Amino acid sequence: MTHRYGQPAPMPDSIRQYMRGGQNPARAIACPRCGVAAHRPCRIPSRGVPLAQIHQQRIDAHTQTVACCPTCQVEPTIPCHANGRALDNGAVHPARHTEATREAA
Repeated sequence: MTHRYGQPAPMPDSIRQYMRGGQNPARAIACPRCGVAAHRPCRIPSRGVPLAQIHQQRIDAHTQTVACCPTCQVEPTIPCHANGRALDNGAVHPARHTEATREAA
């Protein structure tokens, strides 16, 4: 099989994400739920069927890497916590989701 296109164009990741059109910015990282690579659609792990939506764990992981949390006052890459304990399954506070969408815009 021959390939029509070579390597992707050299450009910064921020511009590349913009050029990807309507994709959710959370697709820029690998999914911790189903294990797919970055920029690939989430899949059902048992059957390998691609999903139309993104797993919530992937959205939470992306939010954790790009935004500070106004609720628990943590910096990016640090998990949200409540009463000194990290939230279950890597969840983040709703205010952190709002902050991540504000930064993406």
